[in-house]
Amino acid sequence: MKAYLELEELNRLADAANNLRDRLLVTMLFHMGCRISEALGIAVGDIDLNNGTVTIKHLKRRIKLKCPKCGASLGLTSVFCPKCGDKVEVAVKELRDHRKQRILPLDDELISLIKEYISRGGPVNRNGKRLLFGINRHRAWQIVKTLGEKAGLPRIINNESGKAHYVSPHKLRDAFAVFAVKRNDSGDGLRMLQEHLGHQSFDTTAKYRKVAGEEHRRWYDDLWKGDGRSTKA
Repeated sequence: MKAYLELEELNRLADAANNLRDRLLVTMLFHMGCRISEALGIAVGDIDLNNGTVTIKHLKRRIKLKCPKCGASLGLTSVFCPKCGDKVEVAVKELRDHRKQRILPLDDELISLIKEYISRGGPVNRNGKRLLFGINRHRAWQIVKTLGEKAGLPRIINNESGKAHYVSPHKLRDAFAVFAVKRNDSGDGLRMLQEHLGHQSFDTTAKYRKVAGEEHRRWYDDLWKGDGRSTKA
């Protein structure tokens, strides 16, 4: 049983979609690695097709702020640090505003799909916004699960619990993260991935390096099979 989906399987998942909305949904979840709540919150106005970017609004309310000088915990309305006494009002505002959103790049395939989807009138007007998808979280999970079954994809095992799960939006986010780490697992690459995924803790991002590392072991073991020379004299 697998811990994550491979690129070929993700392509099969997208090909299983019989309408443009569902194909765009699964492609966006994998190509951007965003959370399902973030994807469903994207409005047409958040997308800059000229620059190839999309602004993701952070929906997690919990924000941990720290003093730039001493690292002491700060409140959302702090003016002075309770530990060192430094004025932190500006720093708090900048950090708070920064963590409310992040701007992610879009690849050419995704840009093409978005343009076609918008031109066909796919977005939905809701609560004063022109949302890209206009469906709820439950429906999105149902779409991904159904496409996974249609594509014949295996269930994915959770390394922490050992339980197997159907293909889900979060598994597409995991697949993006592992895909990214396998191509660049340097310190800079992992920090960039942390920023891209919107992780506050580096430890959350680093777990994908461990998963990708399992592939390294299999690759190394395969070097000594078949035509590989043995260590015997």
